[in-house]
Amino acid sequence: MKILVIPDKFKGSLTAKEVISGISKGVKAVFPEAEIAHVLASDGGDGFLDAISRYVAVRSVPVDTVDPLGRPIVAPILFDDDKKAAYIELAKASGLVLLEDGERNPMKTSTYGSGLQFKKAIVLGAKAIYVGLGGSATNDGGMGIAKALGYQFLDNSGRELETIGENLSRVQLIETNEGLESISFYAINDVNNPLFGIDGAARVYAEQKGASEEQISYLDEGLQHLDRVVQQQLQQQNAFIPGAGAAGGTAYGLKTFCAAEFMSGVEFVLQLSGVYALLEHERFDFIITGEGRIDNQTLQGKLISGVVALGKRFTIPVIGVCGKLELSAKEEKEFPVDTILEISRKDKPLTFNMEHAGVLLEEAVTHFFKQYQ
Repeated sequence: MKILVIPDKFKGSLTAKEVISGISKGVKAVFPEAEIAHVLASDGGDGFLDAISRYVAVRSVPVDTVDPLGRPIVAPILFDDDKKAAYIELAKASGLVLLEDGERNPMKTSTYGSGLQFKKAIVLGAKAIYVGLGGSATNDGGMGIAKALGYQFLDNSGRELETIGENLSRVQLIETNEGLESISFYAINDVNNPLFGIDGAARVYAEQKGASEEQISYLDEGLQHLDRVVQQQLQQQNAFIPGAGAAGGTAYGLKTFCAAEFMSGVEFVLQLSGVYALLEHERFDFIITGEGRIDNQTLQGKLISGVVALGKRFTIPVIGVCGKLELSAKEEKEFPVDTILEISRKDKPLTFNMEHAGVLLEEAVTHFFKQYQ
């Protein structure tokens, strides 16, 4: 039995490494001699730097920066001295994880702290900057990053604005920075949302960042306004490029202000891992993937979607494991994996299932593989 394991984290209970461990134990409980390979992957969100450090020779560089509300913190970037490439995880300085629940408010948050990380990478001599988008607490259209890199956003009186979501609608003039042409920027993510509209950054993601319905409408209108100013003054139209709405419009800002290229996070990390070469030369019986919850949003550019495509390409059955399955019977039948294993116990509360996720995962995998003895 040969198994390839490529999971996401189970948010709030298990890291991707712990998921790999639980799956491996579950398989070996039935097949002690099983060969298990694994890939520590990422879709560009949480865990992006961990995945990069596994496959690229980099050093971690601490950066004095600020959190989404402007408070001083230290957050790392990774730097490849040979290739002069920097890797930045947006959530390290602009993430929801840095805020208490009561502090979440995308009207007041900014990506400026991440921009300071970009600035440090440039000081180090970076010729290429890769940023993993995901988990942001922001909805500033990437203005914060741009400000840190020398852009200015002015109101109708010529005063410089703080680069927060609340001020999107107040931008009347953008003072540009022409000094970034020698650097290649790459926005790594796996969502396809446009900047604004019903499927845009604010209407899809701002609620989980703490926005009220009224604020969501305001932020959506603010992103539309920013785009109109960009079109008029910079002659760019990037709002409806698939993925522009990632991380509160950060992807749009990177494209607009840094000429960033969009890249699939799953594809990027899988390429780095060498998994394609591995599958060209070795045959696996199963690929096992998974995340904390499988629902009707799971295939919207997330890690599982990339693994499903990998299984299809190499004609290998894919097993999806999850803490919680939230699909209708029809959706489950149509979900493009061969089997879904839900590990949570229906008779137990959420706290129990999250606290015991490792054991439950191991048990579910063991139970599944007993049929192949």
